[in-house]
Amino acid sequence: MLPIDIDDDVQALFKEISQLIENARQQVVSVANSTLTMTYWYTGKAIHTRILHKQEGLQSSYGEKIVYALGRQLQAHHGKSFSRANIYHCIRFYQAYPNEEIVYPLGRQLFWTHFRHLIYIENETERAFYTQLCIHENWATRVLKQKMDGMLFQRTALAKKPDELIYRELKQLGDTGKMSTELAFRDPYLLNFLELPDPYSESDFENSILTELSQFLQEFGSDFCFVARQKRMSIGRKDYVLDLLFFHRGLRRLIALELKLNSFKPEHKGQMELYLKWLAKYEQRPGEEPPLGIILCSHKEQEEIELLELDKSDIHVAEYLVQLPPKDLLENKLHQAIERAKARLALNQLNAEEENHG
Repeated sequence: MLPIDIDDDVQALFKEISQLIENARQQVVSVANSTLTMTYWYTGKAIHTRILHKQEGLQSSYGEKIVYALGRQLQAHHGKSFSRANIYHCIRFYQAYPNEEIVYPLGRQLFWTHFRHLIYIENETERAFYTQLCIHENWATRVLKQKMDGMLFQRTALAKKPDELIYRELKQLGDTGKMSTELAFRDPYLLNFLELPDPYSESDFENSILTELSQFLQEFGSDFCFVARQKRMSIGRKDYVLDLLFFHRGLRRLIALELKLNSFKPEHKGQMELYLKWLAKYEQRPGEEPPLGIILCSHKEQEEIELLELDKSDIHVAEYLVQLPPKDLLENKLHQAIERAKARLALNQLNAEEENHG
């Protein structure tokens, strides 16, 4: 057995060198991934440019023959990574991300399996959203696909804003890591993973959330951290109880969460305002922003939200779904909500301009 002082040195060196080795391995993986990703991008660029130079489309007979013949040769010499199917992925990769200055840093942060999903998002704004969130929240490819299938972009408040504002918010997130509330909050929240009895109470709801906390936080976002359940607040001679309390690292704010089994009611606003005032006074720490509130309910009337001006407040009212409707119905509902919100925004801007000119 080694003397204690020698053994301490050995263990310290072991930890230090092990960390060096692990860092080196991670760098090798990162460089290899980046190199492979850019190889696919250059492959797509070369084929796309050559076919366009011939003034032929990729769906033309000439384009299909090029890809078919090239795929056979490349696969024979370089393996399945260059099959005909993957060549089409490479071409689409270049079409979706034509700017090398943009795609190169992305290739150092995302894997080819991420890009295989991202490149087939037709809407550029939506693609930029998933690209940036995937990097910020360090999503595995499986999680990215889940978020896309769950139409996360359409469920954010940001999707209801003009494209210019969306890109500005995404750039801020990429440059500073700072997330806006429009990015952080969703509506509706998909809670179909909760195993709830039929019928269920608010207590059942809370218990199920805590049981499935990891999935719950995945739906809400990786910056959410659980703080407390049934947070007791003593005000005067009365005691109040907040259902759930979280902290959002990106926003640097406490998040008060109230669960409502039924529809939103105007009096819920006053209750949440009281909770937020108490949290700001007794729980908010130096350097943190004022607390925010989320009221989760089974249904809400948009006109009530507008009349109460909750969209301009620190309270976010959102619906939740414990059973998912068919995807086409959910997609249609979300698209309609986005169009209505953008129409309201355009009308408000028009009215403001008329008042200024008047």
